Amino acid sequence: MGKKSENSDKNHKTKKPLGLTSALVTLTIMISTMLFTVAVLEKEPHIPLMIGTAVAILITMLHGYEFSEVEEMMYKGIRHALPAIVIIILVGLIIGSWIGSGVVATMIYYGLQLIDPRFFLAVVLILCGIVALAIGSSWSTMATVGVASMGIGISMGISPGMVAGAVICGSYFGDKMSPLSDTTNLASGLTDVDLFEHIKHMFYTTIPALIIAVVAFFFMGLQFGGKHFDTKKVEGILTTMQDNFTISPWLLLIPLIVILLVVVKVPAIPAICVGIILGFFAQIFVQGDSLTDALTALQTGYKIDSGNKMVDELFTRGGLESMFYTISLTLVAMTFGGVLEYSGMLSALINVILKFAKSTGSLIASVIVSCIGTNFTCSEQYISIIVPSRMYASTFKEKNLHPKNLSRALEDGGTLTSVFVPWNTCGVFIASTLGVSVMEYAPFAIVNYLVPIISIIYAYIGFKIVKLNDDRDTSLKEKPLSQSKPV
Repeated sequence: MGKKSENSDKNHKTKKPLGLTSALVTLTIMISTMLFTVAVLEKEPHIPLMIGTAVAILITMLHGYEFSEVEEMMYKGIRHALPAIVIIILVGLIIGSWIGSGVVATMIYYGLQLIDPRFFLAVVLILCGIVALAIGSSWSTMATVGVASMGIGISMGISPGMVAGAVICGSYFGDKMSPLSDTTNLASGLTDVDLFEHIKHMFYTTIPALIIAVVAFFFMGLQFGGKHFDTKKVEGILTTMQDNFTISPWLLLIPLIVILLVVVKVPAIPAICVGIILGFFAQIFVQGDSLTDALTALQTGYKIDSGNKMVDELFTRGGLESMFYTISLTLVAMTFGGVLEYSGMLSALINVILKFAKSTGSLIASVIVSCIGTNFTCSEQYISIIVPSRMYASTFKEKNLHPKNLSRALEDGGTLTSVFVPWNTCGVFIASTLGVSVMEYAPFAIVNYLVPIISIIYAYIGFKIVKLNDDRDTSLKEKPLSQSKPV
């Protein structure tokens, strides 16, 4: 027994602390491979993260750690993502359920009829926000309603950059504030903040930016109010939806019930499950689909072949399998983050950053800048949320700051700024989908650049910055961040 203890002490003594140099070498290799793979080869970010993980493992073992210890670091990293993964799975199910049931079609149908030539830009922003809130995806919104809006707007003589800006503002507002959004669930899940608490806390930075954007687009759009535009595209979408779905205002009761459950403090998972079940039965009894069709929508997503490309792209989605990309990327990223965190490499980086982040304002500003930097270097908005979430989690707790301040900063700095990076997956997608370059639409992506600015201002003046010593938050102060109430 004594000999074993002696050997253990000997092994422990051979371990060298991993400092800033180890962290920089690991990150430089990962970021370099990420930039080359994503920006040059236009491939997925998974493999560069795995290469980064392999380098981190090698460096950690060279400092005296056993592989079994490094393996445990990876598992610890993955455990942080499990609450978010559960929600992401449910999100895939509810999207398939609500599309199959006609809930999404009903919301879009009534929303499209709000378009008025005099207020086109403002209405497009609001409509894209409604659609993105309903389906939880900015990309799907831009690829469908956004594409239609571009065609209509250009036919009216409106600048493509203006139209694209309105589409992006609405799509990212809806995505950011939707309980069905994968990035929203990632930010709340990785920081152990209740999903709807996270969304409510984001209202303070996001709603002012949205109001400013709506007012700005309202005045920008008035100059085009006297021009006529072709409504055939919108009419085609409305007709196709009527031909393929039973459109009924009664279907709006399903999202209203889920909202009511949230208002009465029902946790996110049970509320979403109710939405899934209601949508499942609505697909069978309202849309007249078979039990097999309803189950297929949950598993592989809803599929439609209407002959209208825009309608097909909008409604062919959802299901459990549609979330596998996000889940796999989360697992790989958290494996990488786990090694960096528990080997001490992240601590070395944080110590350097925290030398300049003495106040609450500078700390939150550092989070937002870190998210923006990750968007530029790693070219992926998911990573801009995942990596900083682990970098700053313990620091927020040490500084007596509620983790929902961190979750909000992650979204304010990560989700929204991805559109400004031409080689980021979001920037590439928008440019190719809407046919407008980043430089052309960037000045009009008002919500996307105002929210981080507002967030930093709030941090420095202390407005809506929640402390852990609030009476209602004392339970969080008593336990480690990773053990606080999951989403």
